[in-house]
Amino acid sequence: MSANLGQSSLRRKRRSADPMAAYDGLPAPLRRWLSEAALPWSPSSARRIWSRSLGKGLTPEETLLSLDQAEAKTLSRDKIVITSLR
Repeated sequence: MSANLGQSSLRRKRRSADPMAAYDGLPAPLRRWLSEAALPWSPSSARRIWSRSLGKGLTPEETLLSLDQAEAKTLSRDKIVITSLR
């Protein structure tokens, strides 16, 4: 069942919580962003960046841009090139 994790050289992590329940609890704009993300983000990682950005006074749109930047930074560390559909 590793087919939907994509082709990435980055290390995978085990999760102890129910990822679908965590995903369902995310704000709608963040869920939409995750559905289009190039990498398989965990709901807790996405929520952490979302909360931190909103806490700094960023708008939801600016927060989504910070998520794009975080994803780009992670992709730059990947040895396999992944193209984004955005």
